[in-house]
Amino acid sequence: MSDLRWHVAHTRPRCEKKLVEFCNREALSHTLPLFRSVKKYRGKTKIFLKPLFPGYLFLRLEDEQRSRIRQNQHVANLLDVPDQREFELQLEDILRALELGVDVQLAPQIKEGIRVRIKAGPLRGFEAWVQRREGLSEVILRLDFIGQAAAVAAAADDLEPI
Repeated sequence: MSDLRWHVAHTRPRCEKKLVEFCNREALSHTLPLFRSVKKYRGKTKIFLKPLFPGYLFLRLEDEQRSRIRQNQHVANLLDVPDQREFELQLEDILRALELGVDVQLAPQIKEGIRVRIKAGPLRGFEAWVQRREGLSEVILRLDFIGQAAAVAAAADDLEPI
């Protein structure tokens, strides 16, 4: 049996769970990180499990299994993972945080180079540029005071894109 390598399936819109069903039927190794989303409807509380990374499913495949995935109607593209070890470590960290019940949410809109407003903490109301993103929850901001810049750390969930 050859080694299993990580691949990322870019799915068609809202097809992550359908691809998981296919992988279960075909006995293909896969990972779909899910987070809990709580919604209230007219006094009722409903809990949904949503993909943390919408549009992506992580697969461990043998070379000959790749064509089966590529041919699936729910897959838009199959991406190779160049650094297997780094990918696995990062995915393990995310899965561990989800297992521990930590509130993990995707914040793709908070990325380097965008303008944000700080919505909590002592710098609430300040506008800044995201200069650097570190890990899941910390960003380094460039605040422009009188033509000067100062770097501060802020949690990503305290920021909103402008």
